[in-house]
Amino acid sequence: MLKVNNLCQSYKNGSEVYKTLKNVSFEIKEGEFVAVMGPSGSGKSTLLNCISSFIPYDSGEIDLNGTKMSELSEREIADIRNRKLGFVFQDFMLLDGLTVFENVCVPKVIHEAPYKPMEAKAKKLLQMFDIEKIAKKYPAEISGGQRQRTAVARALMNDPLIILADEPTGNLDSRSSEAVIKAFIEAKKQLKATIFMVTHDSISASYCDRVIVMKDGKIHKEMVNEGNRKVFLDQLLNIFKDLNGGDGNETN
Repeated sequence: MLKVNNLCQSYKNGSEVYKTLKNVSFEIKEGEFVAVMGPSGSGKSTLLNCISSFIPYDSGEIDLNGTKMSELSEREIADIRNRKLGFVFQDFMLLDGLTVFENVCVPKVIHEAPYKPMEAKAKKLLQMFDIEKIAKKYPAEISGGQRQRTAVARALMNDPLIILADEPTGNLDSRSSEAVIKAFIEAKKQLKATIFMVTHDSISASYCDRVIVMKDGKIHKEMVNEGNRKVFLDQLLNIFKDLNGGDGNETN
């Protein structure tokens, strides 16, 4: 599904060159829910932005379902971003002038999809994420958790190869965060969705199949959830205590 091989990225500040990613390699299989975590400056957001094709990388390769991203033109990359990637952002990125239903439909409207199949798909997603009762409300009229579940539904409208989520619970309270994570899990179960999530929250990450821990631009450790979420959470808390010298959540 997604293969990242020896990915390197850097940026210049005056005459200084700072390496943000150093030979990062990993693979995500179809239907996996994988989180990437790490202290501030570890490279996790840079990694997500490279996979999203929002920023360039120096060397290495990103292979999306057999397509090597480095070999594509800007137009081809834009097409993949619009049709094959689903995005969920920390600040929701909903359109204030559209209802929940209309926001969910935006990806299909952009591509001028037929209305009836679009409506059926949107209704299915609204029901799946328990937001069908607020379908006619506007973003300003609903809670943060409901906004983020709307964003997750929108991300799934085009049946993307992978959902890329950037701190999806960062602006939410614990109850809303759990609802959003469970929305991802439901998408994984019912739609076989593949999800790659950057998060600083160990509790949210404990629901994932795997967690990639980054430090100083490299993969520090890969952790596998063996099925006991409480045990996995304890493992995550312990590794971040070691990394941070403090609590189990990474520092921002």
